[in-house]
Amino acid sequence: MSDSHRELGEFLRRARARRDHETTGLLPDGRIRRVPGRRREEVAVLAGVSTDYYTRLEQGRSLSPSVQVVDALVRALALDTAGETYLRTLVSTPGTVGSRGRPSAQRVRPGLHRLLDSFSTQPALILGRRTDILASNALARALFADFEAMPAKHRNYARWLLLDEGARTLFIDWDEQARNAVEALRLDAATAPDDMGTQRLVGELSVSSGEFRQWWSAHRVHQRTHGTKRLNHPLVGGLEVQFETLTLTGDTSQTLYVYTAEPGSVSEASISLLPSWAGTVPGRARPERAGRPDR
Repeated sequence: MSDSHRELGEFLRRARARRDHETTGLLPDGRIRRVPGRRREEVAVLAGVSTDYYTRLEQGRSLSPSVQVVDALVRALALDTAGETYLRTLVSTPGTVGSRGRPSAQRVRPGLHRLLDSFSTQPALILGRRTDILASNALARALFADFEAMPAKHRNYARWLLLDEGARTLFIDWDEQARNAVEALRLDAATAPDDMGTQRLVGELSVSSGEFRQWWSAHRVHQRTHGTKRLNHPLVGGLEVQFETLTLTGDTSQTLYVYTAEPGSVSEASISLLPSWAGTVPGRARPERAGRPDR
């Protein structure tokens, strides 16, 4: 049994347990339910496959579901966009998690660095595989943390959120933000199951963070496309920013995050003050340009 098949089975079990059995569209059979969610036979009926076949999928057997079966499982389990992407990735990704392949380095093009620096009023950063922080502009470092001053192996968004005390106090809704980062990391991990960098990161976080172990074992996935972050910034106090994500042409594993505030709001005014104040607090971004990360 390969790790990828084992991961598929665990994901199906977790997804099935989260589904409301009363919305299956099937007639009740009168049996007492001893576990939450839908039964295996219910999912099998809804997906149009035999109970034996679906059971073997959940057991992590070496099966290769067809596109039609995957489509049916998405409907039967009522998966959201992130869950559907994750399921399709698990089915289509060959190889075994934990193989000894050397992870390739990711680098940000000089033009993208200049693009980041051109955002004079919007914090912006670029995340790569496994949520590595590949580049950030001065406003992003002032708003969040001075990522470029960190050791290269620590420049990771999920790691920073989970292990840095500054991040824990910065986000008003830290639990939600950190859980979303873990779920995004799991979604990303499925696209490169042989990436040892991801495996080392998961191992470190599993040892160092109880919250990570809990959220990782839940097998939920999250796809960040846009959203809101509420902060209690040590320099300017409470503020709220919205973010949009853009996948970069030429390297779809790099994503640009741009943060904006409501025009005319207190948050917008607070962000405009950050460049001149950031150097007054230890650990916050410096006004001068830090060295580029060598990823």
